[in-house]
Amino acid sequence: MDSKRILVTGLSTYWGGRLAQALEAFDEVEAVIGVAAEEPQVELERTEYVKVGAQHALLRRVVEAAEIDTVVDTRLVVDSVTTTPGRAHENNVIGTMNILAACSGADSPVRKVVFKSSTHFYGCEQDDPAFFDETMDRPHPPKTPIERDIVEAEASLGDFAERNPDVSVTVLRFANVLGPDVRTSHIHLLSLPVVPMILGFDPPYQFVHEDDVVHALEHAVKHDLPGVYNVAGDGVLALTEVAGLLEKPYLPMLPPWGTGLATAALQPLGIRVPPEMLAQMRYGRGVDNRRYKAKGFHYKHTTRETVLKLGEHLRLDPILRGAREPYRYEREVEEFLRWSPHVRKGRARGGVLGKDQLAELRRLLAGYSETGGLEDLDPDGAGHTATEERARAAEARAAEAEALAREAGERAARAEASAQETAERAIDRAKKAERRAAEAALKATERAKKAERRARAAADEALELAAQAERRARAAAGQAAGKAPGGGAEGGPAAEGAGPATRAETPERPEPQPEPRPEPPPEPRPEPRPPASPPAAPLDHYDDLAAEEVVAMLEPLAASDLRMLRDHERRHANRGAVIEAIDAALSGRPAGRAGAG
Repeated sequence: MDSKRILVTGLSTYWGGRLAQALEAFDEVEAVIGVAAEEPQVELERTEYVKVGAQHALLRRVVEAAEIDTVVDTRLVVDSVTTTPGRAHENNVIGTMNILAACSGADSPVRKVVFKSSTHFYGCEQDDPAFFDETMDRPHPPKTPIERDIVEAEASLGDFAERNPDVSVTVLRFANVLGPDVRTSHIHLLSLPVVPMILGFDPPYQFVHEDDVVHALEHAVKHDLPGVYNVAGDGVLALTEVAGLLEKPYLPMLPPWGTGLATAALQPLGIRVPPEMLAQMRYGRGVDNRRYKAKGFHYKHTTRETVLKLGEHLRLDPILRGAREPYRYEREVEEFLRWSPHVRKGRARGGVLGKDQLAELRRLLAGYSETGGLEDLDPDGAGHTATEERARAAEARAAEAEALAREAGERAARAEASAQETAERAIDRAKKAERRAAEAALKATERAKKAERRARAAADEALELAAQAERRARAAAGQAAGKAPGGGAEGGPAAEGAGPATRAETPERPEPQPEPRPEPPPEPRPEPRPPASPPAAPLDHYDDLAAEEVVAMLEPLAASDLRMLRDHERRHANRGAVIEAIDAALSGRPAGRAGAG
């Protein structure tokens, strides 16, 4: 095995803990260091746990101090149900960049990086190939946040490999994982009494057993395998075949349109389907696993066997669930079991130190001789007291340094907690401000709508009042024209030439007396208008009327209205038939008098 001193990131995750347990079994591995922001979830023997997140400065100190030659990153979140999109992006993209930054540099001891990725990198679309191989790029842009994070994280790995050609970078893209201990959205879906499906779709599925995932990571640590590899069990099963192997009925209960809304309605029932899983339930996905097998890796389970193992676990889990005691990490207990001289069980096998343990002991003795002054000891034991004093002083300094480091760690933890609390308060204030702004905008919109409705009502009322005033003015003008003596200024002889309808409707009048007649009232004049615009037509919507309609409406108009209408017609439409009809009406009736009387 090329890797001797290994750093496992994400030790608190399921895959980080499983991999650390597996690496502890190799005697050729000198040290296994695990880092995570949370405490481990599995029991560990040789693995050293360091509570640190993805801060590249702290990770670089750990890498350089422990002389790490291999880094295995198991932190990638591939199920959006487990966290929020923002935290997933922080972990998947920003965290990966920080870890790569901690591994880079000319003086870095790291010579191998193994990255646990996912086949979500390829996506799921209708026109995808039956099987993706490692040489294929993603045919469509990513649509879900998890897929975008995986694509960006692998892009960072590619840039790191180009900048550091002496570092072996291995990317393992795992298919959907099934097993008795791992928890995924697919396992939750297949654990339901009825397997839900999308109406009209029976997608192909490819699974990998959780034990094969751990062995694949082990294989990448033990061998130098730069490049990208697909990891999936042999064979492909339709979703209906998966339900049959699990001895469960299936039900196409999800509509092909509005599937996301339908799954959102199922969340109160405890059924959560992430968006990256919806596309797979519709189109499925298959990957080519031959490249990793060509590098010497052997799968223990096919896709079919993986599903059968899950079915066996689902049948026995209700019986065995209470017999298992969950592990809880206690720092004081772990330190006692590891370092106390009173713990005898679990010491070196057979009481004999191995070759690697002897080498580690030599390094420790060499370091002690440099700090404790073993070179000053003489054969007769002279200087023994001074050596002991220097050793005690060194121990005191070490204890003081440890106390200072512990105090610094506590201060950092308090600062981090305070920063987290401050960030949460800021987020709450921002959300409240956003809600208040939205409410204010809604109220302003409502007030604007009310003001608009009131303005429209006032405008309608003003138009109605103006129309009533216009009708009253016309009625008064008509009455004044009908009561005028003599019928107008044209004289008697012109009245005899009026049309038959006018003579029939006009009653006979007595002969005028020789007394002087009073002056007729002046004709009503239109309201003065600005000189820039021409006077309006005496008929409403005149410009929209046809010539026949205008001719039919000329009879009841007064001579002044006819002349105004003729001027308007000449300035605008200039229709000969209309102008001729107006001239005929003017020549056949007295000026200034309505034809209807």
